[in-house]
Amino acid sequence: MYKFNSVFQSLSSTQPDTEVVAIALQQKDLDADIEQFQEPQPSIVAPLPNGCEIENKKNLTKTLSEQQLETLLSNLLKYGVLLASTVVLIGGILYLIRHGSEPVTYQFFQGEPSEFRSPVGVINAVLSGSRRGIVQLGLLLLIATPVLRVVISLLAFIWRREFIYVMVTLLVLASLTYSLVGAYY
Repeated sequence: MYKFNSVFQSLSSTQPDTEVVAIALQQKDLDADIEQFQEPQPSIVAPLPNGCEIENKKNLTKTLSEQQLETLLSNLLKYGVLLASTVVLIGGILYLIRHGSEPVTYQFFQGEPSEFRSPVGVINAVLSGSRRGIVQLGLLLLIATPVLRVVISLLAFIWRREFIYVMVTLLVLASLTYSLVGAYY
């Protein structure tokens, strides 16, 4: 129930403040839309400003070389991560077998030994039988996997002569190289 408060009405106005407008809406037949969707739509060709035409229903498929490159890169990432994880797991298990019962001292920070600060040092540590070196090698493999993916993408773009992608991939490779090597120089 609505109340009308006449206290706020202006007495000087002779015309009403509001107008009532009635609009009649047409009822639409809903079944007509369903029949329209059930009819097969013809292929539509849309002209583009530069004179090219694109067919609406055209099946966009990748070429065989694009599919092979995509498969190669996805397998590289998948198996690279699996290999790196396996190496880290094996190194961790060997490290815990040897050093698992030693007491841990967190009172003083001990930095990484100098042999683990470069890829050559990590490989030398693995060859000498260091268990920490095996864990570090797994981490290096994990870092090397996406870098190798960028290198393979770069070679594929050079081979296909897609120079815009070559430039972008070179920028990505340069930033990765700087982030990995820039700390040493």
